[in-house]
Amino acid sequence: MKETTIDYALRATWQAVARMYNEQAKNYGSTMAVGFTLLSIDPKTGTPSTALGPKMGMEATSLSRILKRMEEQELIERKPNPKDGRGVLIHLTDFGLEKRNDSKAAVLRFNEAVRDNVNSEQLEHFYEVMEVITQLISEKKIYNEINE
Repeated sequence: MKETTIDYALRATWQAVARMYNEQAKNYGSTMAVGFTLLSIDPKTGTPSTALGPKMGMEATSLSRILKRMEEQELIERKPNPKDGRGVLIHLTDFGLEKRNDSKAAVLRFNEAVRDNVNSEQLEHFYEVMEVITQLISEKKIYNEINE
């Protein structure tokens, strides 16, 4: 068996998942990025536009383009933040809420398919490994030592 790096396995798997979600989203005239954004907006209270990027791990420029497109498609609307006069809350329209439910169903179906094919112990180990990787990165324990 050929040895695969952890980085390669993560990237290849994520690219396969992203392709799958984009193919599914295409059936609804959408994209994975739009679906992910819909799922990141609080359906009841809206979400501050400044909190959305960090919540999704996206750069402001990319998010701005997605939000503009979503506004044109009448999935979202921007409203002044009553708690902060300078801020804007992103709210889902009724159509946006409907598309959010479609996105949620797609994610739940993916989760169900994986859970049907992976036992709980394997899944627990997967989450443990993902947590360790995230912690190593956030605590700068991978490259920071090299730079010192």
